[in-house]
Amino acid sequence: MVGKVGDGVILQKQYLLNLASKGERIDKRKPDEYRKIVVEKDVLGKAEGSARVKIGETEVIVGVKIDIGEPYPDKPDDGVMIVGAEFSPVASPRFEAGPPDENAIELARVVDRGIRESGVIDTKKLCIKKGERVWLVNVDIHILNHSGNLMDAAALAAVTALWNSKMPELKGDKLNYEKKTKKLPVKFKPITITFARIGESLFTDPNLDEENVMDMRLSVAFKDDDNVCALQKGGIGTLSLEEIEKMIETAIKKSKEMRKLIA
Repeated sequence: MVGKVGDGVILQKQYLLNLASKGERIDKRKPDEYRKIVVEKDVLGKAEGSARVKIGETEVIVGVKIDIGEPYPDKPDDGVMIVGAEFSPVASPRFEAGPPDENAIELARVVDRGIRESGVIDTKKLCIKKGERVWLVNVDIHILNHSGNLMDAAALAAVTALWNSKMPELKGDKLNYEKKTKKLPVKFKPITITFARIGESLFTDPNLDEENVMDMRLSVAFKDDDNVCALQKGGIGTLSLEEIEKMIETAIKKSKEMRKLIA
């Protein structure tokens, strides 16, 4: 919404709350309905893997870069994955140039947790020499347009990019990025489903207007076997056990639909 904070903003919020009280949404979607989802893979020529995802007007691009480095001391024979997120001012007037703020850090953590806890990457297969050299997988999230529900868009783009990543050829100490034939060892396709609670109603895939008035948000990541592998709550509202069970039941159905988009 354009304009100063005042009567217009208050009326908009009240309108959304009134709709929510009847289980209705400003864009006429059903409570469990996503906006149109578009997934494209291999969109960055120089990356080892990449994907662009659009959910409605929200647009995210993810690039995967693979390098070699040292393992963590407590996991000497495991490869390393690092997830980072960049919020460009071009994507939203709310974003500022500079180091990642708390929103970018939270987004990266949610995506990281869904990938890591589901065991998408077989990190044991990324060990080159135990305690000395392993493959490093860098997942970089870039927000192109923010229109709500960055969590699901970024998570879907990240998993799609990883699923299609190919590793550079290693000969001795040299990497050949021009020759990529071996696929990154990935095993699962975890899906993150995000809900917003507005008043007493629960909605999947909140758009930006809905995020502006929601009480709280819950993002749930599922493995291929429908087991929950990660949860992330945002906002100050609380949830009952009945609400959580309802969200998980809905999210299982939605994750099955979204998983089909990863190829």
